[in-house]
This record gives sequence, C-alpha cells and structure tokens, in this order.
Amino acid sequence: MSERSSVTELADSLRREVERYPEGRKLPSSRALMERHQVSPGTVSRAIAVLSAEGLVISRPGAGVFRAAPFTTGPATGPATGTRRTPSGTARPGDLSWQEIALSSEGGPRDLLAAPVFATLRVPPPDVIDLNSGYPHASLLPERLLAAALARAGRRPGAWERPPTDGLTELRGWFARDIGGHDGPIATGDVLLTSGGQSGLTVAMRSLAAPGAPVLVESPTYPGILAVVRAAGLRPVPVPVDADGVRTDLLADAFEATRARVFVCQPLFQNPTGAVLSPERRAEVLRIARAAGAFVVEDDFSRLLVHADAPALPRPLAADDRDGVVVHLRSLTKAASPNLRVGALTARGPALARLRATQVVDSFFVPRPLQEATLELVADPGWARHLRALGTELRNRRTAAVAALHRELPGVLGSYRPGGYHLWLRLPEGVDDGVLTAAAMRAGVQVTPGRPYHAAEPPAANLRLSYAAAENSAQVVEGIHRLRAVLDEVTTG
Repeated sequence: MSERSSVTELADSLRREVERYPEGRKLPSSRALMERHQVSPGTVSRAIAVLSAEGLVISRPGAGVFRAAPFTTGPATGPATGTRRTPSGTARPGDLSWQEIALSSEGGPRDLLAAPVFATLRVPPPDVIDLNSGYPHASLLPERLLAAALARAGRRPGAWERPPTDGLTELRGWFARDIGGHDGPIATGDVLLTSGGQSGLTVAMRSLAAPGAPVLVESPTYPGILAVVRAAGLRPVPVPVDADGVRTDLLADAFEATRARVFVCQPLFQNPTGAVLSPERRAEVLRIARAAGAFVVEDDFSRLLVHADAPALPRPLAADDRDGVVVHLRSLTKAASPNLRVGALTARGPALARLRATQVVDSFFVPRPLQEATLELVADPGWARHLRALGTELRNRRTAAVAALHRELPGVLGSYRPGGYHLWLRLPEGVDDGVLTAAAMRAGVQVTPGRPYHAAEPPAANLRLSYAAAENSAQVVEGIHRLRAVLDEVTTG
C-alpha cells in the first residue's frame, strides 16, 4: 500500500473516532496509533496534520493531540462568531450568490479554462492505474539526492537571505551553459529564473503579447499552454503538427493571416504527439518568425527525459539564435520533482527587460533555498547517474507500452520517438474520447482525452497515454489491457 493511501485511510479512521469524543478529549499517543493501525510514524504525523487542518483536532507540543471545539470563536476582544463546523471541519458558508454577479464581468468562468490542467494534475485513487499524469512516478525521481541537496543548501552561508530578483548568478550561469553550450550565444545575464515551467509560460505570454492579440500554437498542444494564453486574454491560433513537428508551410500562412507576434512550440518530444522538429524545419521556424517580426517561445520541457536508446538530441532553437527571436523556457521539474519549482527563461534585449518586469510584479523572486538546493543537485555526481537511470527506465516502459498497444489495440499508435513520457493514440472512427476516458476510469485506468489539446475543433478523436506515472512497466501493460476491454465495450455497446 502506498504512503498516500495509508495516510488517507488512517485519517478517515481517526475522523470517525474523533467525532465520538467530547471537546478537549485527548487522542491516543502516536505510539499507540502506530501499533493499533500498523503504520509508520510519518503516516501518523500526516494523518494528524490532515485532521488539524480540518479543525477537528488541536496539537499541543509536549501534551498531545486533543479534540477541538465544535464552534469557532472570534478574537478575544470581540464577540464569538458562532460559526458551526460541519463534521469535516469546514465552516458552513452564508449566501454566496452575490459572487455570480461580481465575477460575471471577468470574461467567463476560469474553472472551465483550467479544467484540462486540473485533469492532468489529478491524483487517482490507489486502485486506479495512472496513465494520465505528466509527472514520473516517485520511484523514478531522485528523492535521496534531493533530500541531501536540500540539507546542504540549508547550511550554505546566506541560504535564507533574499536572492537577487533575476536569480542566483551561479544558477543562471549553469542554465546558460546547459541551454546554449559553453561557447553559445546565451550569457548568464540573458537568464531569468522562474517558479517552474508553468510560471515561466505565464510570464512570457503576459510580457510578449497585448491582451486580445493572436498567439500561434501547435495543434495539438499541451492544455497548459492554451490555458495560459487564454488567461492572459490572448487568442490561440492553431498550426498543425505532423511527425516532423510544426508544419512550417502553414506556420508562414498563419503569421501572414493573423499578424501574430508570438509562436509557442515544443520542438523536442512535443506534448502530446512526441514529435521532434526536423533539422530542415528548425531553420525554417527561425527564418519565418524573424521575417514576421515575431518571437518563438521554445518550451523545452522534456530535454532531460531522453530515452537510453535515443539518438543524439538536436540543440535547443535558442542555441542557434543570435537575433533574439527565441525566448527559451527550461525546467528541471519533470526529471527531479514536481516540488522543485525552479525554471529559467532565456531572452535578450528589450524582451528580457519586459519579462523581468512581469516576473518581479508577479512573484518578486524564486525562493533562495530552492535555488541553492538546485545548485547542489545539479553539481552532485549522482544527478548524471540519475538521468541515465531515468532514461533506461523510460525506454523500458515505452518498449512495454508499444508492444502492449500493438498486441491489444493494433492501429491506434502512430509514429513515436524514443524520448518524453507519452504516446498519442488515434481512436477508431466514431469513438468519443470523453466517453472512453470516463469508462476507463470506472475500469480502473486513468488516461487523458485528446480534445483539450486542440485550440479549435479536433480533426479526430485521440487519447494521450503516459507511461511514466504508473508504478512500473507491468502496470503500464495492465492499464493498456484494461483500456482494450473498455474500448471493446464502448465500440460494441
């Protein structure tokens, strides 16, 4: 059983028990709870934290954990609020209907805009196989390396002082070399640190285009890009992708038709198709954008997810750009941890000044302890070993997934490249990807519908299948087996 499910089960059990206690009654000790429920000290601590956050218990260091009062009170100098808590510990709200009017002028419900992003971040129940998430399973991530890096970072002189707004010079220099090479066009001063890749995308979109302007995006593309574009008040215009990346003939047409000044792309292991931009099209993308007087935002999210059997990677577009056309985005999150929210935006000239101004208004700076820990991590010899091990495991999972798809669902898999963490499946004619996704969830496998990856009407029904989030290759194969049964049911029912 996973630690997450153990915490959930213990919290549920304690919640039922605590509700029978009178106010102020002390709960059993942590040792007693460990013995009774056969769980670790960490599980007990996390479960108590859940109940404390719900307002059901109060933890008093040195004394124990006690049942909280069923009412909340106001400040000592004022009257009691008398807000009654529900059994789950949340306050019963008053009349909130006025907010519907207050928010109606804001341009539409944000929950619809963010729904596809929430879907990719959803953590499935313990008995559901995860073929949806874009984050690798915890067993594929360097948790010991990260823990050691955080410990060393916390002891660095000045580790808790306020960092420069652009980021630590040493870390910016590391990103500059990693992106552009030692003799490339990117200098330390061209790098701005951000709080992860999604934050970097937000900063770029809000900086490079005015509200209401068109922004060219690949089609299909990562829903998080579409959400960021729309949240910034911009209009995404799709440009189709094939096995060699974005169609540059259609890219030129789109620039001419829309007069857009920004094109967002993922040239390496594109999400969701896995396409790698071909050498011929790389040069064309830069030429077309330069002629249009436009920026290319290069989301290089998967460069560290190269498989062990992959050929040599192409350089980032930014490494071949000396005219400031490319705004490059890089993050370590996928290969390190969802919690290592450290990324880098690379740009030059007035564009960098614009990015810097947006970043400082939005979030001031990236927390220094995270920056220090990132420096410790990438300098550790174990980091390179981790990346090699990750590449080997991703190759093994992809090999198992491809074999299972050819066996169970022949014809749904198109071309793919040895890199990234996902496969793009073409569903049979007449199958609704939303219906299939819901049915798959009921059958115990979580996959991603293709519709949210399109800025306009999708040309066909697709699924994105992630082989990185499951516990192991066997789970990936089992998930595909369950998916076949669901597809048979949907197509024959």
